Amino acid sequence: MFNFIRVTLFLAATVNAALSPSSIDSDLSIIIHNDLLEGNSTLAGSGVLLLDSMPLQKAIETCHSLGETLWSYQAGVSEIRNDLDYLTFQGKYSESQRYWIAPVHNTPSTINANGKVQRASANTHLPGLCTQSAPYSNSDSQDTSSRWQVSVHSNNEYLTGFRDRVSFRFLGIRYAPQPKRWTYSELYEGTGNDASALDYGSECPQSSSGAEDCFFLNIWTPYLPKSTRPKKEKLKPVMFWIHGGAFQTGTGSDPTVDGGNLASRGDVVVVTTNYRLGNLGFLALDDGTTNGNYGLADQIIALEWVQRNILDFGGDPDRVTIFGQSAGAGSVRALLASQKSRGKFAGAVMLSNLGGVGYGTTYSEYYSIAEEMEVVGNDILSETNCTNASSRIECLRKLSASTIINLSASARYLVVDGEYLRTPELGLKNPKTTANVPLLLGTTRDDGAAFIAYPSDNETIQEFLNASDLPSNVVPSPLFPIPSGTNHTLDIFNTSARICTDGVFRCIDQATAYAGLKNHIFPSIFFYEFNRTYQMPGWSPNPPLCQAPITPEFPYGDPSMEYFKCHSGELYYVFGNILRVGLPLRDDFDLPFEQYVLDSWASFARSADPTPDLRFLKARGYVNTTREVERTGSWDRFQEGSYKMRRLQWPSETVDLDENLQCQALNLSLSYYTT
Repeated sequence: MFNFIRVTLFLAATVNAALSPSSIDSDLSIIIHNDLLEGNSTLAGSGVLLLDSMPLQKAIETCHSLGETLWSYQAGVSEIRNDLDYLTFQGKYSESQRYWIAPVHNTPSTINANGKVQRASANTHLPGLCTQSAPYSNSDSQDTSSRWQVSVHSNNEYLTGFRDRVSFRFLGIRYAPQPKRWTYSELYEGTGNDASALDYGSECPQSSSGAEDCFFLNIWTPYLPKSTRPKKEKLKPVMFWIHGGAFQTGTGSDPTVDGGNLASRGDVVVVTTNYRLGNLGFLALDDGTTNGNYGLADQIIALEWVQRNILDFGGDPDRVTIFGQSAGAGSVRALLASQKSRGKFAGAVMLSNLGGVGYGTTYSEYYSIAEEMEVVGNDILSETNCTNASSRIECLRKLSASTIINLSASARYLVVDGEYLRTPELGLKNPKTTANVPLLLGTTRDDGAAFIAYPSDNETIQEFLNASDLPSNVVPSPLFPIPSGTNHTLDIFNTSARICTDGVFRCIDQATAYAGLKNHIFPSIFFYEFNRTYQMPGWSPNPPLCQAPITPEFPYGDPSMEYFKCHSGELYYVFGNILRVGLPLRDDFDLPFEQYVLDSWASFARSADPTPDLRFLKARGYVNTTREVERTGSWDRFQEGSYKMRRLQWPSETVDLDENLQCQALNLSLSYYTT
């Protein structure tokens, strides 16, 4: 008879902090039914840690070394039913595979995917199911104590991260040493030492915060391999996030884009990164050496770090999808164009890329260095009294980072430097100039509403558009009618927001998709529009226009009513973080919509198709997304003569592209890049 009680008592004091998969001689996976309800979920206790095949005593010892025990059948098989189904779906194990669980009545016991408990010889080698009792983390609190720590040997360093309830978290990993100011970053190589990955590294200088030594990335993963050469079929797709912020603000440690839920529910590895910003990241001078694009180069170095090291965190370097929003989408666009990034990613997602007219132009069209000097470079030199210095760049280097980053003139522009960017825009006519990868792109319905001010009481729409650097010759027009409501300024704002959305976001992105199809630039293209958004409280321009109207029945806002679906209002859904950041679900549809959006983005990373696999969904027990896919069908690809987009709302629908005539009036027709 196997003496489980004796072994338990013997091992009670053997828990060791920061064990690694190699030290316990087992892969480690966190498998949990993550419905995005955080600790409020009825399945909050459903998670298990999966171990490789081993005898029972070693399974018990390994669980205890992790601060856990073998999972007990007394918890009820319904809690881990979907976890077992998913292991079968992945093809790792058959339906009849048995897994070690805690001994029942002091007898070695196993369970299979059907929930059947059987006795087994203690010497049999079987995969083990440990409990997973690590607490949930949130935007305000995470428990990094030694009990939850785990170490990974990567990039010649021993990196100590930790696990929470849903994922392994490695934060603040250095990908480059701090370079001399206005030189290009280089890949960091470890020195064999221990390094903490328990907390975020510094953000890059912006406004009154940040430090110049800011070259850090963060990783969330559901799977850690024991081997330095894990089997290909075990590896997870990688989603590499590039933050927005007008190339002047932002960080990879923003709680809005915490990668834990996306990694866990989507079964992917998520990476976020910092890159240099503003004058420290994008200044170019006509001196032959200060050529700009330093922030873009940082992104490429971070991608190179991922290519070399993500295997150690269970990620597949051959399945890296880059995705970003706003200036992050502009970065994705530039990476598609850059020869320096070629081969470092296999898919791309642009959320609300800017271009077209007015403020958005320079995110999709790049200045020459001479043009950048005229627009902002000379002003920077003048403001710092460096214009006539014997070495203008050395003059600038004598100034503090705070002084440089807070100048009234800001170099936030990508430029044609001849190395990182060789052409003034993404090459949509010649496939040889652009990365040939699947593309997902789109906008929120009213992206531009966050980029204009609110009209004054006596302002005409022409005056307001001119002040907003938007075309005023398209009004009055049947294409851009002005509503005849009782609030004159709101009527002007309505029409102006539409012009800004079309001129700065929608038209340029639709033209990108059209040219990408016509000229065979991308192997597949999917287009979307968010018609449900959840605006970030910390960034909500023109409040409360971007927020769902509050009613007695809906104290947090009623998304079924009309409101502006503004820029950045999709991010909580993509990352699944509404409840994680402490926000309420506004109605009965916020949660299923959030699940569906996350599942669609993760599906694109897994298969280059944003339509989630029904078999995957059913194995994981994702009921809401399963019903949505069955009800609304697959996302339609962009196809010749059938230019469709997925309107993301609840329920979603497939529709024709909007605003084509309006885009023509703005001289941004579908054929903008093909003529």
